[in-house]
Amino acid sequence: MDSNRAGRRLAAILAADVVGYSRFVSADETAALARLASLRANIIEPNIAKHSGRMFKVMGDGFLVEFASAVQAVSCAIAIQTAIKEAGFAFDEKQKMRLRIGIHVGDVMVDGDDLMGDGINIAARLESIAAAGGISISRAVHDQVRDRINVTFDDKGDIALKNIARPVQVFELSDLNGEAAKSLPRSKPALVLPDKPSIVVLPFDNLSADPGQDFLADGIVEAITAALSRIGSFFVIARNSAFTYKGRAVNARDIGSELGVAYLLEGSLQKAGNRIRIIVQLIETEGGMHVWTARHDGTIDDIFDLQDRITEQVAGALQPSIRIAEIERSRRKRPQDLNAYDYTMRAMPHVWALEKEESAKALELLDRALEIDPKYPLALALAGWCHAQRSVYNWVEDVAGSQALALKLAEQAAELSSDDPLILTVLGTVHTFVRKHGTARVLLERAVALDPNAAWAWSRLGWLETYSDQPERALKDFERALRLSPLDPMNFNNYAGMGAAHYVAQDYDKAIALYRRALEERPHAMWLYRNLASALSGAGRMDEAKKAYVELTRSYPNLTASKFKQAMVFSAPVIDRMVDNLRKLGLPD
Repeated sequence: MDSNRAGRRLAAILAADVVGYSRFVSADETAALARLASLRANIIEPNIAKHSGRMFKVMGDGFLVEFASAVQAVSCAIAIQTAIKEAGFAFDEKQKMRLRIGIHVGDVMVDGDDLMGDGINIAARLESIAAAGGISISRAVHDQVRDRINVTFDDKGDIALKNIARPVQVFELSDLNGEAAKSLPRSKPALVLPDKPSIVVLPFDNLSADPGQDFLADGIVEAITAALSRIGSFFVIARNSAFTYKGRAVNARDIGSELGVAYLLEGSLQKAGNRIRIIVQLIETEGGMHVWTARHDGTIDDIFDLQDRITEQVAGALQPSIRIAEIERSRRKRPQDLNAYDYTMRAMPHVWALEKEESAKALELLDRALEIDPKYPLALALAGWCHAQRSVYNWVEDVAGSQALALKLAEQAAELSSDDPLILTVLGTVHTFVRKHGTARVLLERAVALDPNAAWAWSRLGWLETYSDQPERALKDFERALRLSPLDPMNFNNYAGMGAAHYVAQDYDKAIALYRRALEERPHAMWLYRNLASALSGAGRMDEAKKAYVELTRSYPNLTASKFKQAMVFSAPVIDRMVDNLRKLGLPD
């Protein structure tokens, strides 16, 4: 056998990819490809050659490199990350490309120029939990480099990596070019199943000739999820986590493990003219068994009745004793016009981005919905939430005006649909922002009483507890929100909330780590730099604080202490502490 063609050897494997690359491509594909090509040609490939590495696989924005020693691999990783960081100073925050890198030393199988085996898989999993701009290594690597490379590694403990049989002790480079690169582990053990029927409703496939009909498929999933969530005897994963699987081929067992549910509902929608066909199947995640499959035919005008029929079937299959009355109570008030429904469903992803431009897009669509149906509660509530975002994130000069409009819209929605948990959550959130904490608590607690699976309501309760100087209670609420929606793109806001809770408790280092985790999840949420800069200043980490403050002033060049105080909702002593910490960095009055 030719040892160069097949066999085994010990190797140090470096795995890397670009953080958030799909966002760069979505914004400007040509520019993204050009910047990636430049990184490879000017930084990545020269450093790999300098450290005697061999790139043996390229996968879009990711790549795998083999080294003869762990020292070469880690030295190369540090050189690459440092050079990319320096090159990134020329770009604003939205244009910076960052790598995350994982390194492992292990036995690999050789097949020609390719390498395979657990040595590769572990490196790839370590890369997936690394910080943006950071490096994660295994114990095997750490043992070989700790006395040979003058950098500090944080011991993150044993972490269960996806599809790896045994936990791996992970170390994270904590001091890269003078700035901490801390993160929390992203990879978690399989979640424990709840003690009641648990389900996720996956995005339905749009089989229509017109891709523009996606909103109909998404709307069905939204409605079924909302209805099942309000049945207290079920555990239902929130829609935001479910929608992370849109367009992905994932097997039932993996979904059950990642979300901690026993069942999944998947389906498809096909529209031809005015006719519509929906096919759904309920699957048991452990063994992938199909519990049942059903087909529903009707017209576009029947869409809401079809949703109700599917909900009843799913509920009956999960718990045969469920009462029809419970399903009746779970239904939302319907729009009078399907076009209003169309615009509202199209607005959904923009509403939850919590970014200035995205929120503006959502409002444009919701305004169109309300022009058609001024009494559509869901559209009113979501518009109210968008205006509330404008006030709390310092996106407008007239903070009080945005607060008033948010409150007006949310109250109109509640008058029309007083028992909808989402609408109650919006109203409770707006009352939080105008510092009416007692009213906010009543509304939010009613929301979770009606819908115990309302991840966002639990998150807003966590923020309310934080604003009320109850950090321990807040952390429990945020953790519950994370369990109900483990893969939610909005979870960066839960990490921010947990960071804020630790800030209130004056545990600045934990606050900083969580704020940074939130920014890794959502780099464009520039409002987080208000919190991060203040926490770094409070911790006495002034060099890092000054860098965070520079990022803050890029997005908020006119921010003052008075504007900050008007938007923030923390207690007066906490706000004063935040402002004092920012004044040390140059925040004007």
